[in-house]
Amino acid sequence: MWPVTRLVPYERNARTHSPEQVAQIAASIREFGFTNPILVDSSDGIIAGHGRLAAAKVIGMTMVPVIVLDHLTAEQRRAYVIADNKLALNAGWDVDLLSQEIQGLSEVDFDISLLGFSDAEIEGLAADGWASDIEVIDKHDENLDGIQGKIVVKLDGTYRDEVVEAIRMYCDGHAISVEIG
Repeated sequence: MWPVTRLVPYERNARTHSPEQVAQIAASIREFGFTNPILVDSSDGIIAGHGRLAAAKVIGMTMVPVIVLDHLTAEQRRAYVIADNKLALNAGWDVDLLSQEIQGLSEVDFDISLLGFSDAEIEGLAADGWASDIEVIDKHDENLDGIQGKIVVKLDGTYRDEVVEAIRMYCDGHAISVEIG
C-alpha cells in the first residue's frame, strides 16, 4: 500500500480517462474494492493504473495497492504502458453469454450501471445482440466497399476513445485511410 501522493503519473501516457469513466471506476472500487493494483516502477512512476489513481482520489483514498515492476527495462516500461491498455481493447464479447449475465444480474436487482455499459448499450444488447459492436460492421463489409467520401460520427464523451479505437482498428485492417479529429 502506497500513499497516493507518492505516485508519479507517466507524462507520456497516451491513454485518456474522461470524468465519466473515472466516476465509473470510482463506483467500481466502492462496490468491489480496489481489486486491480496500480503498477509502478522502482522510481514511483505509474506504468498502469492512471484511471484507478484518479478514481481513488475522487473517493478520498489516501493509500492504494501497488505492485512494483522493477524487472522491466525503460523500453519495456514504455511499451507496457501502451500494451496494458491496447490488449484489453482487443478482446471481444460472447454477446449471448454477456446478455444472459446482465439479464441474470438485473433479475436479482444488482446495479448494472456498475458494469460500465451505457443504458443504450444494454438496450441494444437486449434488442439485437449488441448492434454497437464492431463485429456488426464486419458482417456488413460489402456495404462499405467503394466508400470514398467523408464519414462524420458525433460521439459523446463516455465511449469516445473506445469507438475511435474500434474505427481505427477496422480501417487499418481493411486498408482504409482514416482521419479522426
